Amino acid sequence: MTTFWDKGYAGTSAQDLVDSTGLGRGSLYNTFHSKRGLFEAALKRYDDECTAHLVRLLEEGEGPARDRIRSVLLSVVDEETAEAPEHRGCLVVNTAMELAGQDVEITDHVRRTFTRIQVALRICIEQGQREGSMPAGQDPQVLAVYLLNSMYGLRVLGKVSDRSTLETLVDQILPPHP
Repeated sequence: MTTFWDKGYAGTSAQDLVDSTGLGRGSLYNTFHSKRGLFEAALKRYDDECTAHLVRLLEEGEGPARDRIRSVLLSVVDEETAEAPEHRGCLVVNTAMELAGQDVEITDHVRRTFTRIQVALRICIEQGQREGSMPAGQDPQVLAVYLLNSMYGLRVLGKVSDRSTLETLVDQILPPHP
C-alpha cells in the first residue's frame, strides 16, 4: 500500500513491489495475479484502515457533531503538515487524480469511498442539526458534499501549504461553534 501511496500506480514498478513486500515476483503474481490486483488490494486496505478510521471519528467521536467534523478537518491538517519527508496526501485522492476517468473499476472504487465518507458526514450533520451545533436551515446532503470537497481540497493544498494556511481554511470552512 505504501509503495503505491508514495509513487502512484503508474510510477510503481514490479521491482518496487518485490522490494517493498519482500516477496518474489512469482509469489506476488500468484497471489494477486497482476500489479493491478495488488493495487486493488492496497486500495481496500487503505479503506479498511484510513477511511474506516475517519468514519469512526464522525460516528463515534466525542462531543457535538460540529466538533467531530472540525476534528476530522483538523486531522487532515495534522496529517498533511506532519514532519514526514513525503507529503503523500490521501491514497484515494491521489488515485482519483491519476486514474479516475481512465479506469472504470478504479473510478467506481474511488466513488464508493467518497460516498462512504459523504454519508458519514451527512449523518453527523443531521445529528448536529438536531442538537443545535450545525445550522438547521442547510440541506445536510449539500453541506456534506461541500465538506467532503473541502476536506479533499485541504489534502491537495497540504502538499504545498503551511499549517497556518490550512488551519485558517478550516476556520472558514467550519468555524468553531459559538
